[in-house]
Amino acid sequence: MSPALIALIVVAVVLVVLLIASIRIVREYERVVVFRLGRLRGARGPGLVLIIPFIERTRWVNLQVDTSDIPPQDLITKDNVTIRVEAAVFFRVVDPIKAVVAIRDYKHGVLRIAQTTLRATLGRRDLDDLLANQAEINVLVQETIDQSTEPWGVRVVKVETKDVGLPDTMRRAMARQAEAERERRAKVIAAAGEFEASRKLSEAADVIADSPGALTLRTLQTLAEVATEHNSTLVLPIPIDVLEMVKRAEDAPGRGARFERTT
Repeated sequence: MSPALIALIVVAVVLVVLLIASIRIVREYERVVVFRLGRLRGARGPGLVLIIPFIERTRWVNLQVDTSDIPPQDLITKDNVTIRVEAAVFFRVVDPIKAVVAIRDYKHGVLRIAQTTLRATLGRRDLDDLLANQAEINVLVQETIDQSTEPWGVRVVKVETKDVGLPDTMRRAMARQAEAERERRAKVIAAAGEFEASRKLSEAADVIADSPGALTLRTLQTLAEVATEHNSTLVLPIPIDVLEMVKRAEDAPGRGARFERTT
């Protein structure tokens, strides 16, 4: 084999190796940031990407939504209540060049910004406001973090508060408050029922006053209801009007004399 043929084979093998080394397959949700001799050449992909071996360097960036758990944060609310908050932040890269050039590690940076923003935002809220308006506070935290990460080419999609830990003393106080509130509502409902019942009784008394026979019918109905219970004791209600008539008859003048003559 001649030296020229050997050299040709070697060159062909080197070219094939360089061609294989220059091929990059970039998936749809990825981008490749290319640097040529240290200078930025832009982002490439998706699909087949060719680079110059040994001259160009690449950094891969994932464009999918990523999530990170924010470590539990101990903070003091506006009304001086110590709580422990756990949350999660969802974010994605929208500008791969900024994500590579503007910051060394954008994931770590987003997590740190999320921690400080969470403490600062929740620390300006009362405990009742924090528990009642949790969704609104999550949106506020998300917008604040997004403003800080925009120069890095990262967009914060969502921030979710997973758990708000309260001290045992505060939980007992809130339980007592809730119990007192339920008792207050029960008393108000009972008072409203008594008021409504008194109005109905007043209306019934007016009906009975207009029709004296209604009282007798009601008395007989009450006796029938008592008799259905198979009781051995029968209570016979006497109208107050009858008692008043008897009393007036006893207090009438001359009754005592007539009684003496009879005896």
